[in-house]
Amino acid sequence: MKRQFFTALFLTVATVAVAPSASAAESKAVENIQATRLEHLDTQTKSIKDIQATRLEFLDNQSKAVDDIQATRLEFLNNQTKAVNDIQATRLEHLDT
Repeated sequence: MKRQFFTALFLTVATVAVAPSASAAESKAVENIQATRLEHLDTQTKSIKDIQATRLEFLDNQSKAVDDIQATRLEFLNNQTKAVNDIQATRLEHLDT
């Protein structure tokens, strides 16, 4: 009986002594998990911003390329029109002669 009493008393004292330490370790673990989660989310946010910036840069470059192509086409058509006008003028001059 004494042995059981002392065992129960020892376990009670050990539990009271260890409980605050275990609780502190548990709260530190929770804080570490939260910090890790926040760091992961921050990294993901930065990655998404980088991807968005890359996409916008790509679209901007495509727009510039399309503008350049359109300008080249218009210049080509303008040159063709001038050539046709020159041919027409030459024909009219030849007919007049």
